[in-house]
Amino acid sequence: MISRFSLVLSAAVLFFFPAQFLAAQDFSSPEQAFASYFSEVKAAEGQHFELWNRDMYGPILLVNPSTRQVYSNFPDGGGALKREGDVYVGHLPEDINIANTKVHWNGREWAMVMLPLPDNKEDRVNLLAHELFHVAQPSLGFRGYSPDNGQLDEKDGRIYMQLELEALRQALEATSTSEMKRHIADAITFREYRYQLYPRARVTENLLELNEGLAEYTGAVIAGRSGDAALYHFEKSINDFVRFPTYVRSFAYVTTPTYGYLLSTIDRYWNRDISGETNLTDYFIRAFGVAIPTDLKAAVASLQARYDGQVIAAEESTREAARKEMISRYRQEFVDRPHLIIRFESMKISFDPRNLMPLGENGTVYPTIRVTDNWGILNVEDGALMSPKWDRITVSVPTKIDGGNISGSGWTLMLDNHYTLVRDNMGNYRVVRRQD
Repeated sequence: MISRFSLVLSAAVLFFFPAQFLAAQDFSSPEQAFASYFSEVKAAEGQHFELWNRDMYGPILLVNPSTRQVYSNFPDGGGALKREGDVYVGHLPEDINIANTKVHWNGREWAMVMLPLPDNKEDRVNLLAHELFHVAQPSLGFRGYSPDNGQLDEKDGRIYMQLELEALRQALEATSTSEMKRHIADAITFREYRYQLYPRARVTENLLELNEGLAEYTGAVIAGRSGDAALYHFEKSINDFVRFPTYVRSFAYVTTPTYGYLLSTIDRYWNRDISGETNLTDYFIRAFGVAIPTDLKAAVASLQARYDGQVIAAEESTREAARKEMISRYRQEFVDRPHLIIRFESMKISFDPRNLMPLGENGTVYPTIRVTDNWGILNVEDGALMSPKWDRITVSVPTKIDGGNISGSGWTLMLDNHYTLVRDNMGNYRVVRRQD
């Protein structure tokens, strides 16, 4: 049975302790450790060349989020990184957001990964290979779309996502191909019913699965797990995922890799049939030979007991009451009461994809987010509202304005001296470019 969701909404916080890290890994210096890890992922990428018919090893930036110190396997184009042994070392500028992501900096496209890296070799290679895929994905024909999927924060969206994942978990434990396919058929039936309830999800979920889902599947394959280790990894991924505060941007890290792993037992290189235009759900239906019931509502009603549906529904009813209270609080803070609106010009952002809160037509609340733009740097630790078009962000009303240093409840803004704040007759603030 899947471990259940906790109502405590929290963001992940990462810390870096060099002495402990080096002692655990038996390295005498960070440079020696990171050179070894670069070699690990390079060898793993080479061993799995046939996955995409290319070696995706390339420039990597390992970043200490506390100090912004970086370690790399390649030099940069601007000379900011200095060679120390077998790695390049430097400092990441403040205007570059730190996250596990792809980033363009000093003449190169980099796979950026935050330190510390996992102690486990397979987990470490998985993470690095995931981000290297993002660097390579345009050349593979995949675009980096990452839409929010607000339906997965609603009660029914979450119920049928969890039922789908429980069916996938049982597919992983199956002792025969026919049993595996039966559970996969049930998983896809739950998915198709979710799409019947939320028709737009067929497009938006697919876009995220083509982006983050394929990246995570690639990382999982290149990590080289097999047998019981592979089964443990995918079951653990499901169990960890259902405890996330929200699913709207994180589900694809679990769904596509699990379907992909199960399909690879039948067709090892199925992923080479995929393009940026593929609908993965339709592809999996064909690949597994799934027959979709004509009456989906009746089908899922008959299947739910097999996958712990009553317990899931009860827990989601409890969570729904708490969600509505939080939505009401956020709507008052960012819509009804005075607030600060900051429009984007050339923004770069980093955020935790596991804890988002959709507010319908008003956008999505990001509890923790960092934004850099021409106007400066915004750090948020207690909620900001991203517009549906990603053209502006809203925070609570400023409580302290000291020149370019501005702050409010749970956020700070370092404003460039070419910009200022203005206040309208409704008490709302905006960031505007100075006219002088």
